[in-house]
Amino acid sequence: MADAPTTADAQKQAPASALRPRPPKSPTRVPKLDPLQGELSRRAFVWHGMAGFITLLTLCFMRFFFPRTLFEPKTRFTIGYPSDYGFGVDTKWQQKFRIWVCRGASGLFVIYARCTHLGCTPDFKPAENKFKCPCHGSGFDTEGINYEGPAPKPLLRCHLELDPTGQVVVDTLNLYDYEGNKAFKGVAPASSGPLLAA
Repeated sequence: MADAPTTADAQKQAPASALRPRPPKSPTRVPKLDPLQGELSRRAFVWHGMAGFITLLTLCFMRFFFPRTLFEPKTRFTIGYPSDYGFGVDTKWQQKFRIWVCRGASGLFVIYARCTHLGCTPDFKPAENKFKCPCHGSGFDTEGINYEGPAPKPLLRCHLELDPTGQVVVDTLNLYDYEGNKAFKGVAPASSGPLLAA
């Protein structure tokens, strides 16, 4: 039986060139890796932060042009006939138009429900027969005249006139003080004035 060749014999028989590794046909270059590749540098971080801040400021500025109010109440409207309102204060229009319809000894008038101190909305207290501001405690009688609290002047009154059908038209853009003086510049009042006679 013939002896099997050993590995030492195989190495002796193979040429020396067969044992050496062959060099690659074309030289391959190993790319140098950037230590910051895939990470954010400080400079890029600052620029991204500035861009985000400017974008946020722009969005906040643009929000100003889209108010939350979806409904703006009318500034000129009818509230019915003068005979619909008895002596005293009627609060039926307070929620919708922010007014109180009042009838006193001098006739029918409409008080605009905005405190003359800081613009809060007072409430009418029927048990005490007065308007009371919940914010700082200003008190007004049924004529709208201030008598307690920090309010500097009486409540303002709305301009009233009668339309051709005899209904009362209220204009909340033309406001008057208690004496009938115009509180704000605007359209000249109609001949009927801010107070309708009883």
